[in-house]
Amino acid sequence: MTALHTNPLFDRLADAERILVAGAGGGFDVYAGLPIALSLLHQGKEVHLASLSFSALAGLPTEDWIVPDVAVITPDTAPHQAYFPERALARWLKLHGYPAVVHAFPLIGVQPLRAAYRALIDLHDIDAVVLVDGGTDILMRGDEAGLGTPEEDLTSVAALAALDDVPQRLVVSVGFGVDAYHGVSHALVLENIAALEREGAYLGAFSISRATREGALFVDAVAHAQDQTPDRPSIVNGSIAAAVRGEFGNVQFTRRTRFSELFVNPLMSLCFAFELSGLAARCLYLDRIENTHLMRQVHSEISAFRDETITRPSRTIPH
Repeated sequence: MTALHTNPLFDRLADAERILVAGAGGGFDVYAGLPIALSLLHQGKEVHLASLSFSALAGLPTEDWIVPDVAVITPDTAPHQAYFPERALARWLKLHGYPAVVHAFPLIGVQPLRAAYRALIDLHDIDAVVLVDGGTDILMRGDEAGLGTPEEDLTSVAALAALDDVPQRLVVSVGFGVDAYHGVSHALVLENIAALEREGAYLGAFSISRATREGALFVDAVAHAQDQTPDRPSIVNGSIAAAVRGEFGNVQFTRRTRFSELFVNPLMSLCFAFELSGLAARCLYLDRIENTHLMRQVHSEISAFRDETITRPSRTIPH
């Protein structure tokens, strides 16, 4: 049992030597895992980064693929592509003297994504995986009134759920509140976290603080990413970084949100940590997406499940 003065997430990773920190939901999700990855690097761990990618990977040359469905992204990858979060992160890592490689998976279904994870884990002899979601829709079990955008998140969870020979498989959700725009009821998020606590799968929460080296570097990395992709900056990570800076309320940092009212607040900097196996066990449709090969199949299976399901109504947080 972990002592109160230690962090349960990092306590689980204390004996791990080679750790994969992966973005669950595509795009900039890998940035949400950067504070954890940097902390592990600063402890002397070997850390690898991966991302379920929204970038145009199909046009990458053969030499960029180390195994099927795993591309190696460096600061010089596809310089002609304007939107490439993994390349932006590789460039930031190089600027700060860290290993400047991010692995990228294409948008695929559970079976090929599991094979890609398996190959990457075996290649680097990974003994722990931390799957990170920028937002909270990874915590939706399927019967909530609104699920947000769960397809990529739960494909990642399902892909890793069967890899039970990896000693530690953990999930981190950071950015509480950002998914309200996509219909997520955060009262139901809290209800789900309480259920995971009862089942022993919740590992507590901690905040990304600007007073820490990792927190300050995260804020810098998000600013760098916004400069690299000015037309499509990450709203999620921009909101988290604003919260880390102590900003509050309708903080507008991109024209993409000019017609929306944001509610940046300190809860957005909290990292909620879970055991992946416990989280996977609570998802009501995980078996339905098990045999998918394409992301559109995942979408169809979730839609079919939703058509048959009586949903829990949205709730408001009463204080």
